[in-house]
Amino acid sequence: MNAPLPASTTREIAPELARSWLLVAATRPETFDDAAASHADAVVLDIEDAVDASHKDEAREDVIRWLNTEGNRAWVRINDATSDHWSADLEGLRSAAGLKGVMLAKTEFGSQVEDTFNRLGARVPVVALVESAIGIENATEIARAKGAFRLAFGSGDFRRDTGMSADREAMAYPRARLVISSRAGGLPGPIDGPTVGSSHPILREQSAITVSMGMTGKLCLQTDQTPVVNEVISPTRTDVEWAYEFLEDFDARGRIVRDGSDLPRLGRARKIMQLAEAFGVTPNGR
Repeated sequence: MNAPLPASTTREIAPELARSWLLVAATRPETFDDAAASHADAVVLDIEDAVDASHKDEAREDVIRWLNTEGNRAWVRINDATSDHWSADLEGLRSAAGLKGVMLAKTEFGSQVEDTFNRLGARVPVVALVESAIGIENATEIARAKGAFRLAFGSGDFRRDTGMSADREAMAYPRARLVISSRAGGLPGPIDGPTVGSSHPILREQSAITVSMGMTGKLCLQTDQTPVVNEVISPTRTDVEWAYEFLEDFDARGRIVRDGSDLPRLGRARKIMQLAEAFGVTPNGR
């Protein structure tokens, strides 16, 4: 296992590589600082599902006030483009100093991503949260939309929309669609839906499914989920040791490709080393 770095020394992870995306209810501004100091690669202040309609304006103002405090930075999950709150969210966040990007709820069309991106001054990245059958069907269009940064899977709402179960087999199709669409759109790997509950063994098991499906991030609902997600989605020390030795051997033989298996292994080794460097994972015994 890869031991997580202490919170005080956690390195900043580029958002295209971010593994843990921590959703934080905007109705609890007293928790924002703790979330920002957690192991989460990305903090997402949630003014959509986590906030009742009667409290949207107040929650939005609390988020904007925190983002405009020097040194505070986060992503914000905004209301979907068909809601009455979408325009107000964009108007309020447009000039927020610490806004890193937005997560657009219930994305179903590429035009919704483009409209959101343009309304935010064509400078703020948009994570498109896909949560319905229509969204899955249009996933490649969404991934190719101007301003799209990554795709994310709103698995709970997707299950409610389709009646599908949470079983690994049932969720394999939408996950695969998001992975393939991300690749077709030139985006980083998508962000998987959250694990509900407090069991870390279940979280670890479901995070392993995330990795096996080719997804490279996962939504988190609790702060203590983030180090587990980070560990599982990171390359293991054994993987890093293999990559290090393969690249060392490849260099020693003059970087000559010997057979058809060398190029795929070379690509994998280089990817592992890139992630290892980003996440601070060192080879065993080095």
